[in-house]
Amino acid sequence: MRKATPQDASAVIPLISSAIGEIGYVLTGATDEAEMLDVLESFFRQKGNRLSHDQVSVLERDGTIAGFVLAYHGKDIEQLDAPIKQRLQQLGLPDDGIIPEARADEYYLDSIAVHPSFQGQGLGTQLIREFEQQAVRLGHPKVLLIVDVENSRARALYERLGYVPDGCIEIGGHAYERMIKQPEGM
Repeated sequence: MRKATPQDASAVIPLISSAIGEIGYVLTGATDEAEMLDVLESFFRQKGNRLSHDQVSVLERDGTIAGFVLAYHGKDIEQLDAPIKQRLQQLGLPDDGIIPEARADEYYLDSIAVHPSFQGQGLGTQLIREFEQQAVRLGHPKVLLIVDVENSRARALYERLGYVPDGCIEIGGHAYERMIKQPEGM
């Protein structure tokens, strides 16, 4: 596992897009997939926003980025969302769809994905464990992730890893369950 760099954009952006789905349009204000991917890449290459390479760690296998995890602390959300909200405002679009998923005391796993070529090898679990270890190293006693209420497979994995439900939130008109955990070592 290593921190992402701006040069990882071409490998990581399709994974981010696969992880966040329709939320990509909410965050970018884009009207088609090509534009959405371009804007995601632009944010990824910059510093100081929720989609920045600074928030991303990547897992490599055979010289290829096999997966990623994007995480940040809840206390930083307002600052990290400011550039995204600014873009939406410049486009004349509402920014009320950009909501803080995490509370100020939670280290948030914003998104995670494993490249299709590497799925089924336990890399998703490895990425989550790395995220939790990162939280411990940074001194964050509570971690959070959200899961689509219709994604029972992912929810089962998170429960197996010790995450417990902590309410629901709505993003882009879709319901997500908040799941929290105190990482081992805290």
